[in-house]
Amino acid sequence: MRGVVMHAPGDVRVEDRPDPRIEQPTDAIIRVSAACVCGSDLWPYRGVQKVEGPTPMGHEYVGIVEEVGADVTSLTPGQFVVGSFWASDNTCEICRAGYQSACVHRVPMGMLGSQAQLLRVPLADGTLVATPEVPPADLIPSYLTASDVLGTGWFAAVAAQAGPGRTVAVVGDGAVGLLAVLAARQLGAERIIAMSRHESRQRLAREFGATDIVTERGDEGVARIKDLTGGLGAHSVVEAVGTQESMMQAIHATRAGGHVGFVGVTHDVAVPGMELFWSLAHLHGGPAPVRRFLPELMRLIGDGTINPGKVFDLDLPLDQAAEGYRAMDERRAVKTLLRP
Repeated sequence: MRGVVMHAPGDVRVEDRPDPRIEQPTDAIIRVSAACVCGSDLWPYRGVQKVEGPTPMGHEYVGIVEEVGADVTSLTPGQFVVGSFWASDNTCEICRAGYQSACVHRVPMGMLGSQAQLLRVPLADGTLVATPEVPPADLIPSYLTASDVLGTGWFAAVAAQAGPGRTVAVVGDGAVGLLAVLAARQLGAERIIAMSRHESRQRLAREFGATDIVTERGDEGVARIKDLTGGLGAHSVVEAVGTQESMMQAIHATRAGGHVGFVGVTHDVAVPGMELFWSLAHLHGGPAPVRRFLPELMRLIGDGTINPGKVFDLDLPLDQAAEGYRAMDERRAVKTLLRP
């Protein structure tokens, strides 16, 4: 099969890779209908995260089941499925509490490489959710977002306790931040402030439900949010970047007693103890338990309530994956969809 391999920072190639096979009786093999480049894939691409030799890439995927292991009971070949970027059994005590991304048997899908024609999915019964029937082509991008960025944005909004009567601020205008805006709107937030300097992303944020746009960053961005909230700060703040600046901006923009939902993959973030102490803010986040939300998100996509696939503004064949990485790195694209 063909698949994306990163050899070094900035060096992405599409190469022949061995076809995956059933290794455990709980595995499934899917033929990938669509995959994509994640913002977290840019950390190794930019050299921030070390690349340990040639590395298969990708952890977001949808596709058609081709084969299942002997112990798989809920799936059959021919079904269209969406899976989380963490494989989980969905039965352990941690999974039952709604934190499948910390499943005691979890497997990171990134080590298997979903930017490819075929993919082995461990713990298939707990990881994959099938649609009632194979969806039309125009819904595939939206279902693909449910594999990670929509579920991650949704978790961020839930962790920040977005809801009726609350003002939500979103730090970060990548795909996760934009879909956190959509999630906050679906959860009933009264006011949603998107922080963005890019006109195209501002337009999409408005379309997803943002009521206000703040272009300032850092202390100036915090001051602007305070101005918009009577000097108090937002009730709920989503942090969807993962840098020191974005985390402190999120905490400082939160009112006393408010909630921060952080889902940006953190790199060298250190929160000063006294600043956290005096903020009186609740912090909750981490790797999103996407599997918790998949059934509901897939229902909302299937019935047309939401159209999160609009975050894909670059659609390429798999063999042009290197251009997809470059476009996102240079912020010429919000998110790249790859079609094997």
